[in-house]
Amino acid sequence: MRSRLSLALTLALLGTPALAQQPVPAQDKPPVVAPSDDPDGAETAPAKVPLEEIRRYVAVFNAVKDAYVEPVEDRKLMQSAIRGLLLDLDPHSTYFDKEDSQAFDEQSTGAYEGIGVELLQQPDNTLRVISPIDDTPAAKAGIKSGDVITAIDGKPISAKDGMEPLRGVPGSRITLTIVRESAPKPFDVSLVRDTIRIASVRSRLLEPGYGYVRISAFQTDTAADFQRQLEQLQAKGPLRGLVLDLRSNPGGLLLAAVQVADELLDKGNIVSTRGRLSISDSKFDATPGDRLDGAPIVVLVDAGSASASEVLAGALRDNDRARVVGSRTFGKGSVQTVLPLDNGDSVKLTTARYYTPSGKSIQASGIVPDVVLKPEREEGAIGSVLEKDGQLYITEATLPGHLRGDEEGTEGYQPGDVLDGDQPIAAALAELKKSVTAARAAAAGRQMR
Repeated sequence: MRSRLSLALTLALLGTPALAQQPVPAQDKPPVVAPSDDPDGAETAPAKVPLEEIRRYVAVFNAVKDAYVEPVEDRKLMQSAIRGLLLDLDPHSTYFDKEDSQAFDEQSTGAYEGIGVELLQQPDNTLRVISPIDDTPAAKAGIKSGDVITAIDGKPISAKDGMEPLRGVPGSRITLTIVRESAPKPFDVSLVRDTIRIASVRSRLLEPGYGYVRISAFQTDTAADFQRQLEQLQAKGPLRGLVLDLRSNPGGLLLAAVQVADELLDKGNIVSTRGRLSISDSKFDATPGDRLDGAPIVVLVDAGSASASEVLAGALRDNDRARVVGSRTFGKGSVQTVLPLDNGDSVKLTTARYYTPSGKSIQASGIVPDVVLKPEREEGAIGSVLEKDGQLYITEATLPGHLRGDEEGTEGYQPGDVLDGDQPIAAALAELKKSVTAARAAAAGRQMR
């Protein structure tokens, strides 16, 4: 990459819970200082340990140890307590034991063993599908955004095991019980686990001179892959414009999204983050050099476009570099930092909010496209927790315990649609051609003057 962006950026994970970043090595982890009660926000004095609350916890711990109907291991009790500490903060803060932490880390490299789906575990332990990953067993079996997995191999999902039963030896079979809004009753889907090697970037020419790049997630190699795909398209002839498809992209590494934005911007801010601690505050700007030399861009988004994909869409639009087409995005505007512990476990903690170049936080409100598209009316094309016109919609605003957004609850809020199929691509291409025509007319006008 031509830009050398701060390594601090690798702390930030702006994806859904099942997408990972590389953990911060323990020896490199910055010291975390608890904010004091100083109203001016001083960060020098550590917070007092709430001894009375600690005593109350120990009393409950001992009561469970002594009186519960069956013996309970100390480690199991302690892990449950730690998970409970994070459970009510927000949907994206969580505790990983060593095995979960390793599985979490794997996915940032784009290779792991499982079925290939981004999930969110709900309070009732069921697993809500944020998005199936392209060309994986889940996508090929017809798993859709908004589906709810209620059982795995006929067994209810436990709080302890969570998503772990979805993983397994490649070639082994697994059966999921699915609840879908459009289906009259739960149904089973049988899949075969595989080694999931996610090619996060794909490209093709839609027409001569009009390129198409699909980014399905932001991983360690996404920015380099994006650069290579652009070069391959440009080798076929000059590009007059580009459709950048971020539909149902659940996010991932913030660094990757910033690097992709930097490839398409010659100047301007990309994203900034602000939290309670100064270490959470950052600002990232583009470096000179636009690989498309100013050729028009249309960014295609939908209700499944979350987090890092929203960062990219917001950066390009706020810098007048692209038009956004599709439907309102997911609305995840928070930053998670992975804090590794000495025993191999880790804590993924929400530490900041991010802001687009215009200074707007899209937390719980999402990005509203310049051109709104509606889905083809296919039964079961979408599912989530908010109903409108007989369909259900996935949004950050409907997740229990989510951080409140600056613009949440404003009049006229309507959740977005999940836009499947090729029809949205055709609509985005039509908008791209309009932008190309307008750019040519503007250039001709300048020459005449």
